[in-house]
Amino acid sequence: MRLFYYIYYGFITILETLMRMFPFPAKTGYQKVGKPDEDSPVLLTCNFHLTILRLKKATRGLNYHLLVANSKGINVWCAATGGHFNDHSVISVIKLSGIENKVNHKKIILPQLAAPGVEAKEIQKRIGWKVLWGPVDLKDIPEFFETNFEKTDPMKEVKFKLIQRIEMAIMWSFLASIVVMPIWGPLFKLEAAFMLAQIFFIYLLSLISFPIFEKIFQKEVEKKKAFFTVGNLIVVLINLIYATIGVVLYVIVYQKDYSWILLRWCIVSFLLVLLANMELKGSTPTYKSDSHADKLFDVGIDFERCRGTGICIDVCPRNCYKMDTEKNKITMPRQKYCVQCGACIVQCPFDALYFINRKGDTINPSTVRKFKLNLMGKRVD
Repeated sequence: MRLFYYIYYGFITILETLMRMFPFPAKTGYQKVGKPDEDSPVLLTCNFHLTILRLKKATRGLNYHLLVANSKGINVWCAATGGHFNDHSVISVIKLSGIENKVNHKKIILPQLAAPGVEAKEIQKRIGWKVLWGPVDLKDIPEFFETNFEKTDPMKEVKFKLIQRIEMAIMWSFLASIVVMPIWGPLFKLEAAFMLAQIFFIYLLSLISFPIFEKIFQKEVEKKKAFFTVGNLIVVLINLIYATIGVVLYVIVYQKDYSWILLRWCIVSFLLVLLANMELKGSTPTYKSDSHADKLFDVGIDFERCRGTGICIDVCPRNCYKMDTEKNKITMPRQKYCVQCGACIVQCPFDALYFINRKGDTINPSTVRKFKLNLMGKRVD
């Protein structure tokens, strides 16, 4: 049975990683994990199938009640930021699942990355359930349970690990192949396999090298640089080196040096490089896409409104906040790492946080809560 499980898990992981840009909805509602009783914790997650599968794998041996809320088959952070995983999603599954008759408490653990879309204050106000924010990474849930639901700073911070970068490379290379191969394959059949390799090669090396690019991007983020900066240009040039290696290998393998063939490969490789670079930042959990206007904003703090609740500390995925214990006010010493997800603004019960750019334009809390970001980074109802 265990062998079958690992085969199934591996197959689903590969399939849904390839198709990660598309919704993969799972059944919503109540599930029992292990042997929970009326005192066991209640966890809630989205109905993106791969998330549920990985959650159960990471929490094997634990006993808890699981609620799967409707996020339209999209992963937690994307669904919450885009308005598909919201208060209604949470309240609906709590009311319809019958969980209130299965436990003797009203505490529910939500993924921390759901904070941009689910307002904890509203959940408690409308149905009396208290929201606890779980860790960013599923692997930290067992420790989170052991420490009586206390999170360390590393548990709160989102990372872009090597395995995640490889997964994104697989996804983007698959999507690029879908676009390129229907044209390339019929025209140049003998080169099709090599072109597939070239696509994967460019994306894989681009994303594996991201820690190098990140240092360039970080400096420009701090300066609030707009679309297609010097950093982007440097990434394009480095990627062109990767692409050139592929072209040279092609010439060596096929032993062809005809100018048209070489020119053809150079043109297509250059287009692939531009495609790979276009959404490189947006492929990461640590930077806003270049197309998102919010990247030009900082989070402002209204110190008169701030009551030092520390909720922003608990939900910030970049550990930007610290508490000034003497003044009982929030400070933001790591603001340069802010990814403008809006979680802190949505969760602050006193509306002490807001977006502001260098021109003085502001986006107030009610706007951040009501209008969510579409794929192009525009706020829509």
